[in-house]
Amino acid sequence: MPEVSAPPDGPNDDSPNDHSPNDHSPNEETRDQDPMPKNPLQPLPFERPIAAMEEQLAILEEQKQPSPETRDAIRNLRVEITRLKRATFENLDAWDLVQVARHQDRPQTLDYIELLFDEFVELHGDRAFRDDRAILTGFAKLDGQKILFVGQHKGRDLKEREEHNYGMAHPEGYRKALSKMQTAAKFGLPIVCFIDTGGAYPGVGAEERGQAYNIALNLREMSGLPTPIICVVIGEGGSGGALGIGIGDHVAVLQFAYYSVISPEGCAGILWKHVKYRDLAARALRFTAKDLLGFGVIDEVVPEPLGGAHRDHRAMATTLKGCLIHNLKKLSSVPKDELIERRYEKFRRIGVFEESISDDSGSDEISADESGNG
Repeated sequence: MPEVSAPPDGPNDDSPNDHSPNDHSPNEETRDQDPMPKNPLQPLPFERPIAAMEEQLAILEEQKQPSPETRDAIRNLRVEITRLKRATFENLDAWDLVQVARHQDRPQTLDYIELLFDEFVELHGDRAFRDDRAILTGFAKLDGQKILFVGQHKGRDLKEREEHNYGMAHPEGYRKALSKMQTAAKFGLPIVCFIDTGGAYPGVGAEERGQAYNIALNLREMSGLPTPIICVVIGEGGSGGALGIGIGDHVAVLQFAYYSVISPEGCAGILWKHVKYRDLAARALRFTAKDLLGFGVIDEVVPEPLGGAHRDHRAMATTLKGCLIHNLKKLSSVPKDELIERRYEKFRRIGVFEESISDDSGSDEISADESGNG
């Protein structure tokens, strides 16, 4: 996997290790007040017929005094656009879904912070090396309930992407996340994690500072935190980089997001030695929300607005907020010991399967568990 620009490997003395009371709106210089994208949406290849019809509709709607025929044409065109959107997005293949998950106008973590939470106060630093901006952490209120928020943020323009390292965290990012989660557990605050990363940063410096160890440590420690944890994949859920903040009591994936052990490009490069087979790899990986729900890897598929979350940030945020509030209320009534036990068993069950073989008579079946061949 090619390396991309990363923050310098030395400590950043300008990044505070404690939160600032005025740090309510992270990245204010690079984000607009309105989280919706200002520019027209950039259509994906399979969205081009929809985009063409929307352009026609916009031209008709600009007429100041439309005739009755024009009004009828506008109504018919709106119906046809809705029909085409539904037909298109109900039949996306796996590679199309990856493109939607990576769409440049898709809402990201900072967008959701503005739309979902009140009184967000960002917490910085890992108390050891520096503040990794690929992972954002902070206290917030969700419908009046205090929570700790942890989320990976990619960035939208080049400056923001470089600041947040394209959402690919270093070891200090995972240390920061775990430190804040342990603080939340100490004070009985539930934790909400938003996952959106192509993977943990694969650079030499990150490996030297213990990338794999820190992800593994997070898996172990998150599994035993005595507080409710909800994890949501909002875009890309890439490999160990996603798992590092992905151990929760309730794991949800947005309808057009994906959660995978490897990217389609990486899989194609390993199995077929060329990235051109990425669409084939995407189908083989079975990483869509629908597939994962069927396998029991996740607990919920969160529906997106018609045409994807990139078309309506506020509608997506409203749906997601309802999902979070419902599950926090449900988990808050579970005793801590039972919560931890359920979480442990939930992840132990992932990947369990059963094989059966026939004996010589062909009448009896022996399960893998019974035969010891599982």
